[in-house]
Amino acid sequence: MPITVGHDTARTRKTLQVGDQSLAYYSIAAAEAAGLGDFSRLPIALRVVLENMLRYEDGKTVVTDDIKAFSDWAAQGGQTAREIAYRPARVLMQDFTGVPAVVDLAAMRDGIEALGGKASQINPLNPVDLVIDHSVMIDEFGNPRAFQMNVDREYERNMERYQFLKWGQSAFENFRVVPPGTGICHQVNLEYLAQTVWTDTDQNGETVAYPDTLVGTDSHTTMINGVAVLGWGVGGIEAEAAMLGQPISMLIPEVVGFELTGAMVEGTTGTDLVLKVVEMLRAKGVVGKFVEFYGDGLDNLPLADRATIANMAPEYGATCGFFPIDDETLRYLRQTGRDENRIKLVEAYAKENGFWRTPDYAPVYTDTLKLDMGEIVPAVSGPKRPQDYVALDQAAQKFFEVVSEYRGEDEGNGATAMAAEGPAPDALVDPRKTQKVEGEDYALRDGSVVIASITSCTNTSNPYVMIGAGLVAKKAHELGMTRKPWVKTSLAPGSQVVSEYLEAAGLQEHLDAIGFNLVGYGCTTCIGNSGPLQKEISEAIAEGDLVATSVLSGNRNFEGRISPDVRANYLASPPLVVVYALAGDMNIDLTRDPIGQDKDGKDVYMQDLWPSQQEIAALVEQTVTREAFREKYADVFKGDEKWREVEVSGGETYDWPEESTYVRNPPYFQGMSREPGRIEDIRGARMLALLGDMVTTDHISPAGSFKPDTPAGQYLTERGVQPRDFNSYGSRRGNHEVMMRGTFANIRIRNEMLEGVEGGFTKAPDGGTVPIFDAAMAWQDKGVPLVVVAGEQYGAGSSRDWAAKGTNLLGVKAVIAESYERIHRSNLIGMGVIPFEFTGEDTRKTLELTGDESFDITGLAGDMKPQAEVPCTITYADGSTKQITLKSRIDTAVEKEYVENGGVLHYVLRNLARNAA
Repeated sequence: MPITVGHDTARTRKTLQVGDQSLAYYSIAAAEAAGLGDFSRLPIALRVVLENMLRYEDGKTVVTDDIKAFSDWAAQGGQTAREIAYRPARVLMQDFTGVPAVVDLAAMRDGIEALGGKASQINPLNPVDLVIDHSVMIDEFGNPRAFQMNVDREYERNMERYQFLKWGQSAFENFRVVPPGTGICHQVNLEYLAQTVWTDTDQNGETVAYPDTLVGTDSHTTMINGVAVLGWGVGGIEAEAAMLGQPISMLIPEVVGFELTGAMVEGTTGTDLVLKVVEMLRAKGVVGKFVEFYGDGLDNLPLADRATIANMAPEYGATCGFFPIDDETLRYLRQTGRDENRIKLVEAYAKENGFWRTPDYAPVYTDTLKLDMGEIVPAVSGPKRPQDYVALDQAAQKFFEVVSEYRGEDEGNGATAMAAEGPAPDALVDPRKTQKVEGEDYALRDGSVVIASITSCTNTSNPYVMIGAGLVAKKAHELGMTRKPWVKTSLAPGSQVVSEYLEAAGLQEHLDAIGFNLVGYGCTTCIGNSGPLQKEISEAIAEGDLVATSVLSGNRNFEGRISPDVRANYLASPPLVVVYALAGDMNIDLTRDPIGQDKDGKDVYMQDLWPSQQEIAALVEQTVTREAFREKYADVFKGDEKWREVEVSGGETYDWPEESTYVRNPPYFQGMSREPGRIEDIRGARMLALLGDMVTTDHISPAGSFKPDTPAGQYLTERGVQPRDFNSYGSRRGNHEVMMRGTFANIRIRNEMLEGVEGGFTKAPDGGTVPIFDAAMAWQDKGVPLVVVAGEQYGAGSSRDWAAKGTNLLGVKAVIAESYERIHRSNLIGMGVIPFEFTGEDTRKTLELTGDESFDITGLAGDMKPQAEVPCTITYADGSTKQITLKSRIDTAVEKEYVENGGVLHYVLRNLARNAA
């Protein structure tokens, strides 16, 4: 399907000759020559957005003043309040977020037929790739059959979902599915799908070259910025709108420049670097901003490390972390098997249109910060946030402080004093507990590492750390060492190429020998699919109330995410994951204590196992080959025999199976009128939940497993589903009934309306303590609207749209928080829920809220402006009132239209129906 460019673009449209190929492109230099502004000092990340404006200038959605605003941005020191309409080239999905997106598209086809349109109007206009990577769970581990058994169980659990996705692939144009067992979407994108410079034909049949850009229904879509492709995560609802031709409404962002100097030193990894970057940028505050990396340190930074840093943009809060095109970009494209003509185009286009990083590159930035990579030390992050950076030589001491806090220890009984000296001597009062494991000859204690997982797109895409992990395993195996018996070990690479080079290097056999057998190609532990622990281990943790730990090479360690049995989760490099599996205990100082003994009983230290950078680089050069990438991606959409046997039925519209507990027709578009409504004042609203700071989308809409006594478990049990077949919340996202019941159901969420209660509970209308879903339904029966009140950084973490969808379906009309993370605020708008922020000194604490108050938010009806301040009257339980001012976080005029329509998809559907009429 050709792209449709604007009609006012002749003044900036030029021709680029690459070899014997002639292509059109939109020239920033030509825009300057036409008097549209001075763009010479724009950051390259913003030049990508500017090119998008030039290409789509049509005098309507993109006007000349939008282009001139980029010149104003540079002249004003990297700031402007200009709203623009941005159109990414393509969309990337994974199956946890992709299934509900395809469910929505199927429901929209039903909806548009009900409004008098045609089902075929609901179809992606831009290329969409969906990679099935979130479904494999680690049921089997530590043996050669683990991979096949996990794959078999994956198909058994998820056949309904896979049949539905295959229907989507046949029913929609421009929609491709990468089958299970291929790899993680971001790694597949980095290694195969991305082109850095995209080409397509326009409506006149001419070939146009332009920057490869995308949005994705996963927050770690940002990984692709490592190869100079501008991309970021959005909720499924926003991605669906982009698929259907709706531009993304956004303000021209601020751009923070992050200067990297120096080079990494011996004994450190790209993971150590990114954990430091996350800490620094979180402290800086970059939510809603672009971050662009520059400086001579990039000359020493392999693209795999750049991708690792770009991947974790959601963890440091930025929209993206962008790396410009340079020689390293071309080297990586060539190594990963891209076509030579494409690589020549990337170089020619980047140099011609100002996208190439030169030695004198010095753009205007809104703000800057700097890091000498030579100062990086080995590190981990934990126990519950990616920005909780801990230098490795402090990790044992810091963990002791975590246990002390959990046990309620304080300076009065010596815990703080002991923490300053590391783990406490046995003679002193030690808050750490131990618990014998039934039937085993060992005991667990606070700090026992029960999960050690090499997983996630963040690190398994990086051959330097993966080869490093294999070399640690090799040295340990040769010394006769293996994992501790209580550690559940797993290796889940992000693509089949990783297995290829680990095998070629002779390292997989050593990983296997110490328990890191291949368990699948997918997100696994990082998304919460760590699978169950050994029953006796799980029971010992519960009986002893132990602070068990996990160590994973992932990007997320939020509370309740990794495993219901684990309270403290640490992010680490793959080589460190292997070391922790050998040590089996977070209390051990890896920098000075022995991690175990060899076959002769001699103490072994981490430095005995750690490979040199030279060892790693030599193996990477020898085994990570262009041929391996080309071979493994040759039939990327074909899948294995199991995928090819998945049966598909249905035509343009989906025949919703009544008995399905995975895929249900959602209620969003049923009974929808042709005309939008209007935003109304909110009166007499009651509080559903009172939440603290850094409440993540994992807290709001968990992805992991759930038990039979939860509302979601009860729903499935009533329909004859056995607990072993519950699967996970993430896999059930095509069923709104399950997901409503899972909203605010995280086992670690804390509702401040209830003292000392952990989990998804709240006050019922009668004052009793009930699950949040039950209370929401009771308030809906009474016709009472609901609000959620929260602290800072509300909605941090994943870009899961169900955190907003579930909020909407529970009857929540507004969220009032101190601040928001970018994606979740946008998702709330996309579902018609109004986000508000406290103003002045007001917070949930200063207002002394308890959950017994009611709220009247007025000033919403009529011509409310974006980011308007409106009055809110709080009525307390004793009848007293207090009026405060709230700031609406409906940030743009288009977002206001979305809310008036009940959400962005309703807005798109009504527009398509009008066009059909």
